[in-house]
This record gives sequence, C-alpha cells and structure tokens, in this order.
Amino acid sequence: MTGSEEPPAFRLAYVPGVTPTKWVRIWNERLPGTPLTLVGVPAAEAAGLLRDGGADAGFVRLPVDRTDLSAIPLYTETTVVVIPKDHEGTAVEEMSAEDLAEEIVLHPLDDTLDWERPPGRPAFERPATTEDAVELVAAGIGLLVVPQSLARLYHRKDLTYRTLTGVPESRIALSWPEEKTTDLVEEFIGIVRGRTVNSTRGRPPTPPQPKAARARTAKAGDKKGGAPRKPAAGRNPRGGSGGAKNAKGGGKRGKPRR
Repeated sequence: MTGSEEPPAFRLAYVPGVTPTKWVRIWNERLPGTPLTLVGVPAAEAAGLLRDGGADAGFVRLPVDRTDLSAIPLYTETTVVVIPKDHEGTAVEEMSAEDLAEEIVLHPLDDTLDWERPPGRPAFERPATTEDAVELVAAGIGLLVVPQSLARLYHRKDLTYRTLTGVPESRIALSWPEEKTTDLVEEFIGIVRGRTVNSTRGRPPTPPQPKAARARTAKAGDKKGGAPRKPAAGRNPRGGSGGAKNAKGGGKRGKPRR
C-alpha cells in the first residue's frame, strides 16, 4: 500500500437511544486495521442516509421500506411514560394507556412509535423533538410516551418514568442497502448475530490466533519427527534406565547400606 492510499473504513449509523458500544468493541478486536466510524442520525433520516451512501449500515427503528434496504430485527424496546417525580403515577410500577385518558400527552414530530391514535389529550402544539418534549414535561405541560432508551437518554433528575402497557413498542434493526452488501457489511452482520471468529458464512475464515497456530505446528512436528519427544517415565533421556538400575552404570553411587 502506498502512502497515498487509505485503509478501508466502515461507517456505522445509529439512531438516538441505540448504544453500539459492544459491537464496536468486537469490531475493533477482530479488524484492528479497519477503522469504524460512528454516524449519529435522527430516526426519521436514517433510511435516507443509508440510501444516499452516508453509511455502510446502521441501527434503525422499524419499520423501514425494504424495497431497497435489508433489515435484521434485533430487539423490541419497552415503552414508558415520562412523568414528573411528584406525579401520582410514581405510586405504581406500571401504567396503562387508559390511565392517561385525562392527561395531556405530548406527541413530538420525531415520535418513533407507530400510533394509530396516541393516548391522552393532545397538546396545543406538537414539540419539534423528543428532547424538547422532555423539557416540557419538566415544565409541567404534559406527559410523554417514548421507548425506554430515549427516556434514559434524555434523563433529568426531576423526572422519572413508568412502563406503559397497551401501546405500540419500538423495534431496533440493523439495516443496509441491499445492493451494497459488501464483505465489511457481512463482517458486521456476523458480529451482531454473534458468529464466532472462524465462522465462514460466505467469507474466508479469520486467520487462527498465534497460540492455536503454534499448537498445530508443534503437533505436526511430532508426527514428522522434527520435534523432540518427551522421555517415558522412569527412563533416562540419554538411553539408560532410571531409578536404582542407574547405580550399575557410570553415574555417582549413593551411600552404602549399613
């Protein structure tokens, strides 16, 4: 590789609430020569970013149009309602959509939940973002229903949340442009799916670790006679017998018995 050439890189997009740390760590362990760049993107813009080539793959929120994007569903998030710490809902472990019937529930423009009809009473205006909506909850304007990861992401000391039942849930998936399923994309899919280091899955297996290679080399040497063999128990490595029989050879004698 000349000085002007750069090593191949992998660009991974992720939407708010997703923490890709575990997968990035495994990538860096397996492919230390291939840098991975993280690209944060709003949930509503993730599919467009992948189509436009802004990232090789990304963690997105379903649904996505699978006409040209592949997607592997990974997990489903718990839905929660964000409430002030002095709200009466803090007295219970979980709430239902019916419990919010008389509450003003904020519905931000970047809402990630697929509502047929949001619960509660609508606010006069829709906040631009989930982060703005959290600030309004703190100001006592209303409540907010979001995936649990977003409640944690925008956590405030004066707010808490409770599990909400009877409402849609958000699903996280790994997605990428179907026509651009490169070797690096396949490598990352394998990491996310928990494949082992030497799993082939349509690509050359990862070279064995040095320790394993040394073990195989030593074993091959034994078969060819190239590696020294261990002397059998009770045998002198120079050819004589061990134990008391050596006393008759040229070695040192022990003290005579009395």
